[in-house]
Amino acid sequence: MAMTARQRARVSLYVQAGIFIVAAAALILATDWETIGNSVFNFAKIGPMFPGIFVTGLVNTLIYTFLGFVVGLSGGLLLALMKLSSFPLYRWIATGYIEFFRGIPALLVFIAFGYGVPLAFGVSWNVTVIVMISLGMVASAYIAETLRAGLQAVPKGQLEAARSLGMPQWRAMVTIVIPQAFKIVLPPLTNEIILLTKDSSLIYVLGLTASQYELTKFGRDGISSLGAGLTPLLVAGAFYLVITIPLSLLARKFESRSARTTR
Repeated sequence: MAMTARQRARVSLYVQAGIFIVAAAALILATDWETIGNSVFNFAKIGPMFPGIFVTGLVNTLIYTFLGFVVGLSGGLLLALMKLSSFPLYRWIATGYIEFFRGIPALLVFIAFGYGVPLAFGVSWNVTVIVMISLGMVASAYIAETLRAGLQAVPKGQLEAARSLGMPQWRAMVTIVIPQAFKIVLPPLTNEIILLTKDSSLIYVLGLTASQYELTKFGRDGISSLGAGLTPLLVAGAFYLVITIPLSLLARKFESRSARTTR
């Protein structure tokens, strides 16, 4: 007797669950739990990481992320407006910038602004300034596309109505269009902050003093100094989750609110 579509779907689900259980059991049996325990979950030796990883690493990570986002948001808004401009030169400059900084690794941007620019122009920058510029320039390329989509999503009638009331173009954009665009793009902007938080770990290439350490640097140093295997990196990763999980929940809340208002 041939099975119905519902029965076939149920059998397929049972087969997939069985394969998953067998694969998980094989993985558990093949794992060297003693080595994992000594090199990944050796929490008895990580005491010296505290409170430095919290009061310095976590705080610096938040500061670097915040500064990078402020620069990225400002630059991204300018680039988005340039890309929507009717003047071709502005569009070409914005497109070239966006494609360039989205196409190269963020690590190269850190190296360029940490070593290349100071050598080329004979300037000496504080690490915080280098991180702010590097993260900000990379972020602005991504935020620009997000904001451009948000600006284009605002109904054109909003701008036309403001103009018909005698409002200048710039004032209509600042008071009518841009605030509505920001409401639309809040979820992707929140996701961009999460990406910046993780990209701030690339600061390690600049050579840091103890007061400039961020979370990953604490983890990397702990590997060589504490004799706790990879456990310091696990601790650093946990602190990243303390930052990123609430942001992810916030982005989801924004998405839900946006979905309700567009119904």
